[in-house]
Amino acid sequence: MTSPVEFVTIEWDGRALDIEHQWVGVDQASAPLIVFLHEGLGSLAMWKDFPERLCQAAGCRGLVYSRPGYGQSTPRAANEHWDVDFMHRQAHAVLPALLAALEIDGFAAPWFFGHSDGGSIALIYAANYPDQVAGLVVLSPHIMVEDLTVDSIEQARSTYLETDLKQRLGRYHDDPDSAFWGWNDIWLKPTFKGWSIENELAGIRCPLLAVQGLGDEYGTLEQIHGIARRVAQAEIVELADCGHSPHRDQAHKLIEITSRFLQDSVAQANTDETGFYAQY
Repeated sequence: MTSPVEFVTIEWDGRALDIEHQWVGVDQASAPLIVFLHEGLGSLAMWKDFPERLCQAAGCRGLVYSRPGYGQSTPRAANEHWDVDFMHRQAHAVLPALLAALEIDGFAAPWFFGHSDGGSIALIYAANYPDQVAGLVVLSPHIMVEDLTVDSIEQARSTYLETDLKQRLGRYHDDPDSAFWGWNDIWLKPTFKGWSIENELAGIRCPLLAVQGLGDEYGTLEQIHGIARRVAQAEIVELADCGHSPHRDQAHKLIEITSRFLQDSVAQANTDETGFYAQY
């Protein structure tokens, strides 16, 4: 089941913002819900069919959306410049507002599946609202800023200015400048080098799977190893022949790993609550 793209309006930072979103996966209200959070240059469309494939394999519903400034959601205002706390603002304000507008906050806690910046936002949300998260899967997340990341983002700036990257991003964003410069400018601010969520991670209580490619050009394995040191229940997976986007580079393997992790976690939760597996 893949529904048409829809829009919902939320209030954030004194503005009314239209957020594009789409429902995917199984058509069963009682199925677990996965909320997908895209990367720093991502959008609903850039996930392509991965959320649908994962949700069908795992027996889940899915919610895919574009953050403000991305995709077909309201672009950044001309004078809007994001600061070092932009991921925290997404986790503390935008995401709760979206869940409330879609009336998700009144149902069973959803799972969150985040890639890159979206993974960081998911980690921040889970650390600060532990009772509102059933579980997390994060791909290539950032928990601190590394020189490798900054170098790759500097290269992305040159690519955007010197090649047809803007035109290619235009396939996925109504305003590619809004998406690119909102992400690129803040990551290259000197003050952003001190950004870290390492000390927040201990607040995460839900099941957590952290996945990273061995060839990730935007971060070292210290990103997911740092999560494992701070979150006792975290499981980590290192994927060979994989860069920064496991859902593109190793989609089949990632769907298999994630489906098994989610199903095992749901079964364990049922066991903890009832003393036996609910399906039996």
